[in-house]
Amino acid sequence: MTSLLQAIGRRGAASPRELPRLRLPSWAVSWIQVGPLALILIVLFALPTVLFLVVSFFDYDRVGIYPAFMLDNYHDLLTTPATWRVYVSSLKFAFIVWAITLFLGFNVAYFLVFHIRTAMVRTVLFLLCAIPFWTSGIIRTIAWIPFLGRNGAFNQILMDLGITSKPLEFLLFSDFAVIVTYVHLFTLLMIGPIANSLAKIDPALMEAARDSGASRWQTMVNVVIPLSKTGIALGSILVFTQVMGDYFVVRQMSGGQSASIVSMLSTEIQAMQYPPASANAMVLVVFVAIMVACMMRVVDVRKELVN
Repeated sequence: MTSLLQAIGRRGAASPRELPRLRLPSWAVSWIQVGPLALILIVLFALPTVLFLVVSFFDYDRVGIYPAFMLDNYHDLLTTPATWRVYVSSLKFAFIVWAITLFLGFNVAYFLVFHIRTAMVRTVLFLLCAIPFWTSGIIRTIAWIPFLGRNGAFNQILMDLGITSKPLEFLLFSDFAVIVTYVHLFTLLMIGPIANSLAKIDPALMEAARDSGASRWQTMVNVVIPLSKTGIALGSILVFTQVMGDYFVVRQMSGGQSASIVSMLSTEIQAMQYPPASANAMVLVVFVAIMVACMMRVVDVRKELVN
């Protein structure tokens, strides 16, 4: 009886090879893979951007905002000298910080990749660079205030060494303090992508260049930098967008002497001037998008990443 039931069970159970397989078309698989990310981008980025664009054409007064289609908000924004001064100030910070972080980030990444032979030591040193990111950016920004202050540690060291007889006034609440803080916050954003690109360079190419009689500088210019341009472009985009979108560092470290685009936008929001604030936000988005597009024209990041 038992053997009869087992035989029936074996006949009734289909083998895995006999079960029908559900095969989706390739386009459906692609949409399933990209769907969650697309939904997040649409809800958190596309819809708010469209809302800002619509509100930027509205009219407003002290009582509220009114649906309309008018270009006065953009006209007032782009024809105000204060707006241009703020944009020039933000661009100044962005380019200075970009140049400094590129110099520091490239040299640190080059040292980690080509001068540290042990993978474990390289990882430990990179983690040491990343340790500041384990704390809040606000804390790291505020930490510079007692260090650069008139009676801060740096001024005390300079006076103790006899380098200066009185505290240096320009160290804190100045453009210098803003740039120093930006470099501290964003250099790692340049180190990571550049180190990733440098790690993909075959050391045999550099040895071949040296065997051909190329100097270190010629090898750097003709071999290393062209092959690391993807990392340089990605790091530049990260640093540039972070500086242009900053609000806290400029407000704290400049002592109110400098302004950023986002701080101007925040002032308009606090005054409940939502249509001008939306217009300001849209101009900032377009401006940053143009700058990033220019960087992408120099280096086709998507093509480089695929290769």
